[in-house]
Amino acid sequence: MAASRTLARLPLNGALLSEAQALKVDLSEAAEDGIARAVKAEKERLWKIENAEAIRIENEYVEKHGLPLGRFRQF
Repeated sequence: MAASRTLARLPLNGALLSEAQALKVDLSEAAEDGIARAVKAEKERLWKIENAEAIRIENEYVEKHGLPLGRFRQF
């Protein structure tokens, strides 16, 4: 099921808009793709902040003890 669509007004750089139109870029698709990438990047940034302590602890463990099951690695 597709998500519902909402009309949005966005200020854009005029030169960039003209170039995109000349190249027949689908502006709605391009904007949605860019927003989706920005949302994903922000979620990843927040996850790293929220989990920084656990990541630090895991990294310290690996530095001290090596990778779990590391002795079975063949590379």
